Amino acid sequence: MKHFRRHAAAVLCALAFGAQAQNEPGITGKTIRIGLFAPLSGSGMAYGFDVLNAARMWYDKVNREGGVNGRRIELVIEDDRCNANDLVAAVKKLAEQDKVFLLNGGSCSAAVVAAREYVEREKVPLVMLNASGDGALYPPSPYIYGAFSISQHAVGGSMVQFAAERLKAKKIGYINHDDAYGGWNLEAARAQAAHLGGVDLQVQSVNPNITDVTAPMLKIRAANPDVLLLTTYARPAALIIKKAHELGWSKPIVLAVNGTADLKQLVENVGAKDAFKNVYIQDVLADLPGSPKLRWVYDMYREAYPDLAAKPGHPQTYMPYGIPPAMAVVNALRAAGPEPTRAKVLQALESMKFDSGVMAGPIEFGPRDRAAQEAAIYIKFDGTNMTLVPGAFKSVWQYKQ
Repeated sequence: MKHFRRHAAAVLCALAFGAQAQNEPGITGKTIRIGLFAPLSGSGMAYGFDVLNAARMWYDKVNREGGVNGRRIELVIEDDRCNANDLVAAVKKLAEQDKVFLLNGGSCSAAVVAAREYVEREKVPLVMLNASGDGALYPPSPYIYGAFSISQHAVGGSMVQFAAERLKAKKIGYINHDDAYGGWNLEAARAQAAHLGGVDLQVQSVNPNITDVTAPMLKIRAANPDVLLLTTYARPAALIIKKAHELGWSKPIVLAVNGTADLKQLVENVGAKDAFKNVYIQDVLADLPGSPKLRWVYDMYREAYPDLAAKPGHPQTYMPYGIPPAMAVVNALRAAGPEPTRAKVLQALESMKFDSGVMAGPIEFGPRDRAAQEAAIYIKFDGTNMTLVPGAFKSVWQYKQ
């Protein structure tokens, strides 16, 4: 009789804990439902299509290995088209109709920032894909984690550090966008210059839709900087590199990671390979794409998507960026234990630190820092070949309330 009572009590206890977990949206005794979204169509798909594929192949790997604490990960996938309205609509659908446990998505910063108000109101965890999303990360939100590629603040600070330390620049030309995206990286660039001392920034801010870059480039040339840093999107970057070449510019040009989604297309858009005689590109991977250190990522992609891998242009440049956020989600779910709740997952994320084996720096969060990765590497790019510059370069900028 006593044995029966002990057994009955154990069963009731297990049922109680199971009910607690299953009262959470997207949790059953056998599955955890995750909302995965990125631009899968439209002009911005190069920023997220294969990034989402990389996240999905990591989740598939976890499922093949038994899932997370006995539960399989079930994905619901949405296309956000790199557009704020579409992204917010996708987030609302995933949360309200599909009842996902958490959200994993966002490849375009301005678009993902637009979801912050909804995510905080509904208290649903959001782990970004490769969006920097500084407007969603600062001030720190209890529900949002991102910048697994790099935050925009870190982009600007790291570039100034590289230009000063490795290229020995004292006067730095700096072209950014006149939007929030550009403001974020410029804030950190100025902080880095002040930290270094003796570094002069010559700034030109341009509209993201600019079609004639003659005026800003003439002003940059007149300032006669030692190096030109470009933190623009890919299309303006191509126009600036082309105009610089036409104006006889021969000093180094350093292009931020947000302008490097398709390097082959960049070269074609510039139209002159000689324009790349002194060009460096920023990257946030641990090594050159396709290097022995990162070969496992590309091998995994080819195995997961053999038909897609056979097509020109795949995997896309940012593909590896999808793995670390998926790793973070899985790590947080495991840390939350066999009866996960959103609160437990958020608590696990806040104190998380691990080496992804993919990115230039560690994935690390803290109570006042929701940006996962803040280091960058630099690559000499001649229009065809890439040569790694030794070292990783990190911004000194920190969020202060």
